[in-house]
Amino acid sequence: MRHGLKVSGSSDILHAMEQGLHFTRILVLRNATSESTRSLISRASELGIDVIEGSENDLRRMGDSSFDSAPSEALGLLNRDPSADLEDIMGLSGSIWLLAGAQYPVNIGYAIRTVEVSGGSAVFVDSELNSDGRKASSRASMKADRFIPVRWMGWEQAMDLAKRYGYRVIGIEDSGDVEPWDADLTGPCMLIIGGERHGIPDELLAQCDVVLRIPMGGFLPSYNLQAPLAVVATEVLRQNRGNS
Repeated sequence: MRHGLKVSGSSDILHAMEQGLHFTRILVLRNATSESTRSLISRASELGIDVIEGSENDLRRMGDSSFDSAPSEALGLLNRDPSADLEDIMGLSGSIWLLAGAQYPVNIGYAIRTVEVSGGSAVFVDSELNSDGRKASSRASMKADRFIPVRWMGWEQAMDLAKRYGYRVIGIEDSGDVEPWDADLTGPCMLIIGGERHGIPDELLAQCDVVLRIPMGGFLPSYNLQAPLAVVATEVLRQNRGNS
């Protein structure tokens, strides 16, 4: 069964392959023994598609199976290649998220997972984290970076890519004057969340085509970066579904 970026079931994935659909990752149940799954693993190997093994809980959770039913033995990721180069990533013409100055691995990991779940194309991270911090971010994302491109780069490079490939640049900041549901978030866009302490750098904010503001009704003056990212990511998904 196909759902967005995902096809469930070994037989359905094999059939989709025969129809020419492009898979970039296959997640299979560890120690699966069915003939269709063995055939799928063999075919994926012939095509050079990475196969990842997972537990029953992994397959059930990622395949949207109920806990009183057996999970599919395989899930296939369509189109979005976690190992793609920058040219291919930008060529997807979807929503790319830039984390400009985030410093805490838990926040970065949460962002990666949220963008993956909501169907984003990639996550670009401008952060000074060392290799241990990056590994901690991956763990915090529940290793969602296995299924979405995550690239670590300065925001200047990210902006150069956005301009070169014709992406609209959309900031999310307290100073914004447009609410997410009043903006067009479809098509190729780069959405920017700033760091925990200082938000989006002024120089970067000045280059945004639109700046969104999440409504607030409490005493505190701002959300943690995780909340506005989740709100906007969900709105991007809603708008894109409406146009599909």
